[in-house]
Amino acid sequence: MRKPNGLNLGDTVMIIAPSSPPNIDNVMKMKSKIEKAGLHVLIGKGVKEKRGYLAGSDENKVSDLHVAFSNAEVKAVLCATGGYGSGRLLQDIDFGLIKNNPKIFWGYSDITALHIAFQQKANLVTFHGPMIQECGADHVLAETIASFKQLLEPLCFTFTASEKNTYPAFSHSVTAQMTGGNLTVLTSTIGTPYEVDTKGKILFIEDIQEEPYRIDRMINQLRLAKKFDDCVGVIFGDFNDCGPQKRQASLTIPEIVYDHIVPLGLPILSGFPIGHCSPNYGVPFGVPVTMNGADQTLSFEPGIQK
Repeated sequence: MRKPNGLNLGDTVMIIAPSSPPNIDNVMKMKSKIEKAGLHVLIGKGVKEKRGYLAGSDENKVSDLHVAFSNAEVKAVLCATGGYGSGRLLQDIDFGLIKNNPKIFWGYSDITALHIAFQQKANLVTFHGPMIQECGADHVLAETIASFKQLLEPLCFTFTASEKNTYPAFSHSVTAQMTGGNLTVLTSTIGTPYEVDTKGKILFIEDIQEEPYRIDRMINQLRLAKKFDDCVGVIFGDFNDCGPQKRQASLTIPEIVYDHIVPLGLPILSGFPIGHCSPNYGVPFGVPVTMNGADQTLSFEPGIQK
């Protein structure tokens, strides 16, 4: 996997909207924050467009993506928001262009489709990190904004699980590249040319506002597709507001994991502030990551090169 170059003061970044329309006010607030930090900011043409639940046409979104990666002045590509729509772009993306012009690519949630494709089709390390819209909100936490520091200097960092691990204890460490992202989007890649490859990797999953039976369905699909057979460990990020709402009788997420994943004997850790949560920490995908069962920690190598 190829690490992109880190940012320097005076560099230019570009904000694009591959999914749903963002809150423009919040995007512009974050643009000001980035500029005050010493960077120049370009706004993709599609960021202010709307077509139903999409941020404009697929053609314009792909154009913005290609412009961002082909423009030598642009050093980082930052996604405005998630929602839905990035998977619609995959068949029209020039992955050769992205592979030949490796740059920082940052976002999460619906952006999972692009993370997986860029890692597998362009051999690019990408960043699962908070959205520009999210960071421009008045209530954003300083810890969330601080995640962007890893784009300026190579940083190693370690997270300790915020809760006692619910799953079987293990005392050893596992080091491998991490892939994955949003469970709903991840599952939607199955059976397509952009299907997630988990072989020899640590699989990370998170989601928001999905009832347990839906999570059960998706984890079962990943199991039937042998995605857990191929991976070397599983990390659970935040599952915000994923309790039962319409059904009184329900399983818990740990019960679902015990049904589908625990019997496979994989190391599993949970309780990390990555995903639809606050703070929401950015992490690199595609670099060596170590899950330590004894300490219940998750450690990352830098995602950039200098």
